[in-house]
Amino acid sequence: MSKFFIALFLIAFFAWYLSYSATRLDRLHHRVETSWANLDGLLQRRAAIAIEIARSDISDPASSLLLTFAAHQAREASVRDRSQAETGLTGALGILIESSTSMSGPIEQDLIRELKELTEKIKMAVSMHVDAVTRTQMVRKKWFMRFFRLAGNAPEPVTYEFEGDVL
Repeated sequence: MSKFFIALFLIAFFAWYLSYSATRLDRLHHRVETSWANLDGLLQRRAAIAIEIARSDISDPASSLLLTFAAHQAREASVRDRSQAETGLTGALGILIESSTSMSGPIEQDLIRELKELTEKIKMAVSMHVDAVTRTQMVRKKWFMRFFRLAGNAPEPVTYEFEGDVL
């Protein structure tokens, strides 16, 4: 009779551990999705600021055209082309900021300040997203998770190339 209770306890503990592990993995996947949504929102805002900068007096017509094109590409890019588009926008913004010496008006100064603040937020969001993806991938690689297929149908989280760039 006591062997029955011990076996029942072990089965109940094993079922609880499976449920706990699946819930933890689900929370990690949710964290990845949340961090990506935050990062995507910041990147969309950066593209909007880039368009505002392109329309301001900071940029000459050629730089304005280049920046507008890069910003629209970044906003409209598919998931597969996102890395290239974001890297292009980063490069265009870097070139424009380095080459612009005439930030005469307060509007232009505000745009540049807002872009610099947003860049710092993006760097933080990238590090949070990379951390979430790394933790989720570590948990998913455990033999226990793979054997019992606790990830379900959730896709493997990935990082994008532009996240390794210095924005």
